[in-house]
Amino acid sequence: MQLPKTFESLIKEATELDLYKKLVFQLNKDFLLANIDLDFHEEILPSSLKLLLHETVYKLIQEKFTEYLNLLYIIDVPEKQVKALNGEDILKLSEDVTFLILKREWQKVWFKNKYS
Repeated sequence: MQLPKTFESLIKEATELDLYKKLVFQLNKDFLLANIDLDFHEEILPSSLKLLLHETVYKLIQEKFTEYLNLLYIIDVPEKQVKALNGEDILKLSEDVTFLILKREWQKVWFKNKYS
């Protein structure tokens, strides 16, 4: 599996494979497991999804760091990838982490679809 390099390519691939709704469902499932009050509507536009997810990650980093770490653990975002990010600008960091979250969730959805 070749992981997408950009948000746009990820959404394009998810849409082409008719897996976008499953991606949203997987995000909702993992956020619920992490006890974070965020529930995306299954018809949410990709741009809105990215914006809300980014905003939530930013707030978690700023205000609820333990919950943020728990979310990354539950989603299973590779620690090595998070540590490789530049943490000086929290806005940029939260944007990068948002993409890492989406990539990991996309991996889960893609593998479930391919091997189920």
